[in-house]
Amino acid sequence: MTREQVRWIPPIHDMQNTSQFQQLQEHLGDSMLLTNWLREETDNLRTAFLHGSAPSLSSREAVKHHLFERLEERLHTFDRDRLVKIINATGTVLHTNLGRASMSEAAVQKVHRTARYYSNLEYNITTGERGSRHAVLEDLLQITTGAEAAMVVNNNAAAVYFVLKALASEKEVIVSRGQLVEIGGSFRVSSIMEESGARLVEVGTTNKTRRSDYEKALGEETAMLMKVHTSNFTTIGFTEEVPLHELTDIAEENGDVLVYEDLGSGALYDFKKQGIGNEPTVKEALSTGADLVTFSGDKLLGGPQAGIIAGKKKWIDALKKHQLARVLRVDKMTLAALEETLKAYAKGEADQIPSVRMVLESKEEVKSRAWQLLKQLTFSEWRAQIEEDVSKVGGGTMPEVEIPTAVVSVATKEGQAQKVVQKMRTEAEPSIAARMKNGKIWMDLRTVAEEEIAELASALLYWEAYIDGE
Repeated sequence: MTREQVRWIPPIHDMQNTSQFQQLQEHLGDSMLLTNWLREETDNLRTAFLHGSAPSLSSREAVKHHLFERLEERLHTFDRDRLVKIINATGTVLHTNLGRASMSEAAVQKVHRTARYYSNLEYNITTGERGSRHAVLEDLLQITTGAEAAMVVNNNAAAVYFVLKALASEKEVIVSRGQLVEIGGSFRVSSIMEESGARLVEVGTTNKTRRSDYEKALGEETAMLMKVHTSNFTTIGFTEEVPLHELTDIAEENGDVLVYEDLGSGALYDFKKQGIGNEPTVKEALSTGADLVTFSGDKLLGGPQAGIIAGKKKWIDALKKHQLARVLRVDKMTLAALEETLKAYAKGEADQIPSVRMVLESKEEVKSRAWQLLKQLTFSEWRAQIEEDVSKVGGGTMPEVEIPTAVVSVATKEGQAQKVVQKMRTEAEPSIAARMKNGKIWMDLRTVAEEEIAELASALLYWEAYIDGE
């Protein structure tokens, strides 16, 4: 029977001449891609027949029907959006897996205009000559950070690598052992330093590093004292580290040694004034004497993915002239989004930036949205209520900070909660990311926008009816 089944597979040109193929081709708009899919599916089916693992197909027409079903499935998969909207009900503000910071409406609109039309990305409107994209946002970065000069690259990991490669390659960089961190994606400071060609000099211990450790390590080959902000963890107890102002003192006493701090999260807003965490601001680091600082655009800053390098003009100018400046440069949409984000800080309107607003929002403000959701959850069997919990900042920032929040918990029938969380994530439109806690569905309204509440309620009501009806 196997050989006969293989003979049932129609030739490619026969399938191409059918009206079904023509309709699929019109939808796809690319006959070559559709033909390639058809060849792959016929090869797969032939192999399955020969190995006895094919679906139950008993005629030529059944085989033909099966192949068209497979083409339709592949077309559906092809048409499906790869990047989709997700309602973040986890309570983690800077959720790395969900794209970190959501941007302000002003930033979104600026990206739209910049993408839609031509711009002066590298064009000096005044002179009519070629301009530099490094100059587009430099004045705003100077205003918001207090730096003499600044530039933007594609992410903070790139910024760290760039600084080390351009300014310390084949030279020594002194770092405390307690700051040789690993962050998301197995990014290790020691590894990136090795890639850059800089020679790592470790000083101190994991929990204690003193000024004398740096001073003893200084030598003729020392190019840099590097301080790394331990963004995603905190060490407590029997600890000691050398503050930035002492590192700058050491550098001044020992000639032309550069002091560089990787701030990671890059706060422009001083959350400490609101009693939230102990995150140093970029301005504080630069005013303390750091020659250079690097930080992310899409963490506490609340903008697009970017790595920002700010500091002394002497060093920024050297970086701008380096070949890597072109390799690591950002595109016009990133600059557009970052421009509006920085303007909000410059105008004292940081609360217009969603991630900043979410971190600062009081429990009472979150609870008002929780009540809106609760009123719409007219369940038949399930039960919903408002409970207290804590939100996380996320994105490898402020790991010790817990922000009091309000959640809506949903008690389903026994054994249903996990299934609902999975269904809402994989099948709801938009997708919904929620948590499980105490056997219930747990939705933190801190990270749910007001306009998303109706969608969240609709999904929950649908899944109660659907799962109960299974």
